[in-house]
Amino acid sequence: MSKFKTLGYVCGLILLGIIYYLFLPPVNPTAIEFWMFLGAAVVIFLVINISSVEYEITRRRVSIIKAPKYFKIIAFFIPAVIILLIVTNIIVSPLFNAKSWANRINVVPANFTEEIKEVDFNKIPLLDKDSSQKLGDRTMGQNAEYVSQYYVSNLYTQINYNDEIVRVTPLEYDGLIKWITNRKNGINAYITVDSVNGKSTLVKMDKGMKYMPSAYFNEDLERHLRFKYLFDVFGKSRFEIDNEGKPYWITPVLAYTGVSNKTRIVAAIITDPITGESKKYKLEEVPKWVDNVLYADLVIEQVNNWGQYQGGFFNSIFGQKNVVNTTEGYNYLALNDDVYLYTGITSVVSDESNLGFILTNLRTGDTKYYEVPGAEEYSAMESAKGQVQQMNYTSTFPLLINLNNRPTYLVSLKDNAGLVKMYAFIDVQDYQKVVVTDASLGINKAAANYLAQYGENGKSSIVETKNITIKSISSAVKEGNTYYYITDTNNKRYKAHINVSDILPFITNETKVTVSYFEEKDITDISNIEVLE
Repeated sequence: MSKFKTLGYVCGLILLGIIYYLFLPPVNPTAIEFWMFLGAAVVIFLVINISSVEYEITRRRVSIIKAPKYFKIIAFFIPAVIILLIVTNIIVSPLFNAKSWANRINVVPANFTEEIKEVDFNKIPLLDKDSSQKLGDRTMGQNAEYVSQYYVSNLYTQINYNDEIVRVTPLEYDGLIKWITNRKNGINAYITVDSVNGKSTLVKMDKGMKYMPSAYFNEDLERHLRFKYLFDVFGKSRFEIDNEGKPYWITPVLAYTGVSNKTRIVAAIITDPITGESKKYKLEEVPKWVDNVLYADLVIEQVNNWGQYQGGFFNSIFGQKNVVNTTEGYNYLALNDDVYLYTGITSVVSDESNLGFILTNLRTGDTKYYEVPGAEEYSAMESAKGQVQQMNYTSTFPLLINLNNRPTYLVSLKDNAGLVKMYAFIDVQDYQKVVVTDASLGINKAAANYLAQYGENGKSSIVETKNITIKSISSAVKEGNTYYYITDTNNKRYKAHINVSDILPFITNETKVTVSYFEEKDITDISNIEVLE
């Protein structure tokens, strides 16, 4: 072997090491990244040995006159391996294994009113991820010592923390220079946002987190895990805290059938970002404080396969008998100290109704299907926005709750700044039944308003209606919201948000009106007002 070729092999090995260090492919033949790395190694080998090939160049083509035997072997095996991989994926595809794909996830039928408890508004995540991000960024901006060195990750993982529903997200290094200057102490803070009341807190720790996605070299989280688990395929890591507030990274371990095909999660790696210590658990052995092992996109994919292939592959394309799929959206619910993914199930034929919905435990993967025909989520969202269309509010994706033993959608209506201004309750089975209430009155008053307007007794107070004559009316702006304060001829005092009715600015003294209201000791909240003819 010539010195030139020896130098070529040394440089090739170094280049291959750099490629591995940068892209971190698993040593696992079921992962496409493994075959891509192997292909890069073959290309480097051929380039090093290109001098062994004798060829002739003409105007029309390049002709190989003589080449080593291993070139011919490689020329045969490269297309053979590609064909083998393609054929393998075809064999394990739904075309030949529809039933197996339908059973990727075990969906168990369940009864809504028997298994879903009456809603507890102290455990309902009223804030979505976007609103949580705004609150978290605001909290970060109030801490000068951190804002110049770090940025807030956009993860905002939904967790159940000591029976409280919160989103939690870490700070991250703001570039290479900031990592170099801060890596010795690490990142000693993360942010929590209470999904019920919106309280945002920057939690400081005695010791800093060093193994992070934004760290460099061997402190990069994925690189750190790759060198400990050479053969495992990783999913996207999520940030969580345990019941004592200690931070961890939760990294799902994936398995495939074929090559990067028919993904499933078989384990989870829990990593201490402070020390770098990690431990792999089988899916059924993951500690109960962990809330997020499965991720939404994979659950949706598996549920769609369940809905598509129950009747076979060709039925999913042609007859489409009993073929269903998920609606375009999902949300999270906290139940029984776990976090569940919720999404609706609708007919494969596009319409505005759901056949039911599924709940999937994101730690265990247990999935239940509740057959509750009703409005599709986006129809409910539009119905809620239509009640206050003049405000141009946007709607969050609905939360599905049990309100007075009826499946009910709860949405928050937000202004352009992302602030929650109103709550809307919509009956799942009749989305024309919708009541929108000013968020400043509180979620319990909003629920009472909804229940009372539609004759539901439940635990709420009752909305009453009566005719009054206005003695005086004035307006005031409070925290950016316009309220009207009314006194009737019996000196009874009322308060109404501008969203209650467009006629409020035009009402004058001595006008006779019909008001619907909640009885209060001092000032009565008006939920509806109409001028009498």
